[in-house]
Amino acid sequence: MNDASLSAATMSAEGLASAGLPAEAAAGRGPLKIAVYGTGYLGATHAVAMAELGFEVLGADVDQAKVDALAAGKVPFFEPGLDPLLEKHLATGRLRFTTDLTSAAAWGDVHFICVGTPQMKTSHAANLSYVESAATTIAKNLTKDALIVGKSTVPVGTAARLRELVAAQAPAGVSLELVWNPEFLREGKAVDDTLHPDRIVLGGTSERAEATLREVYAGPIAEGTPVVVTDLPTAELVKVSANAFLATKISFINAISTVCEAAGADVTVLADALGHDVRIGRQFLNAGLGFGGGCLPKDIRALMHRANELGAYRASALLQQVDEINMGQRERVLDMAVEACGGSVLNRRIGVLGAAFKPDTDDVRDSPALNVAAALHLRGAQVTVFDPEAGDTARRSFPTLSYATSIEEAVEGTDAVLVLTEWDQFATADADKLAPLTATPRVVDARGKLDPARWRAAGWEFAGLGRPAA
Repeated sequence: MNDASLSAATMSAEGLASAGLPAEAAAGRGPLKIAVYGTGYLGATHAVAMAELGFEVLGADVDQAKVDALAAGKVPFFEPGLDPLLEKHLATGRLRFTTDLTSAAAWGDVHFICVGTPQMKTSHAANLSYVESAATTIAKNLTKDALIVGKSTVPVGTAARLRELVAAQAPAGVSLELVWNPEFLREGKAVDDTLHPDRIVLGGTSERAEATLREVYAGPIAEGTPVVVTDLPTAELVKVSANAFLATKISFINAISTVCEAAGADVTVLADALGHDVRIGRQFLNAGLGFGGGCLPKDIRALMHRANELGAYRASALLQQVDEINMGQRERVLDMAVEACGGSVLNRRIGVLGAAFKPDTDDVRDSPALNVAAALHLRGAQVTVFDPEAGDTARRSFPTLSYATSIEEAVEGTDAVLVLTEWDQFATADADKLAPLTATPRVVDARGKLDPARWRAAGWEFAGLGRPAA
């Protein structure tokens, strides 16, 4: 079914949704009840967004601490704009949280699986135990016809296997369908990405399931968000393929940055010139420390693993190279820090600006910034880290590092300062005021965000990845 073939009832529902009313009211029945399994980054954001779209929502998780925090109006991670929406919908009564997954399964009409799929400890494969557990729990405890919607990022082929699993568990007489609707959240922009997505992908849907999901997403669809209806394998591959492409783009420009260093060029200006080509675009062409976080690294490794299983060896080899280039950037920044300190960082004071893997989040999973900071510490440096939001989460992961509460405190008495996360306040920091605080004003810009001329004019020795011409 395409957008033009929507039924009159669905179109009416979209109209209601765009007016801020529950879309299901147009269908002449009670509103859909939406259960969300997993209240981590994806699940908590999705649950709150579904309440904002007008639905009654129940978030379910086995982690009592997460449930208690969310029920008290406290988001257990930093995401701009999420806290006020959580408080708003707890107050409206449309949003509740529970650890009773059995009751959630019996209660809901549409069940979103939003649990984690971390990398296995023994391989690059994704750990699907949480997805399988959630699907099984939902199926076994259904009391009425229902739709299970997978949003978690999974290897291709997972959904087909889950269909067999839930079919064997569902009670007799209950009509159950499992489909896939991948998530495309960007940390720091997750609320907007959920309420106003750039695309909605529906995989493996019957006409009935598609109509139900068009009700769920009636608001965004009415705003013009395109809907891509496809098969299960394609839907599963969309998210990991998008992440793999973005990771490839980042590793490409980082590979080119080494050519720029050898040739005496400026990779930042080069990226700007490339970005004007409409076939390429400027996003994800920032040479620097590389990507990290909870998605890109594990997703490209899981895709690499699955591609090998399927015999797609060239794809696997490409992703292997992308991963190696990315990890090599961390070593390059370590080398630059050592070089800035005259050949050794032993007993040198180093200020690290940034702990989160990217700005506008407190996520430090596989953070290149913290990885470099920890490596410097292991080489004998006295490392002090400052991050506007990720200080607490970084401290829990790397308690042996020292942490500051401001840029000034982080750079005080340092032999070198490393900019490792591209927060705006680092890019706009007052180089003139910071220079006298240091023992020696040296800065390594590992994210390409500082103005070399401004920092050099303030007395700093400046080094940037791929920017000898800067």
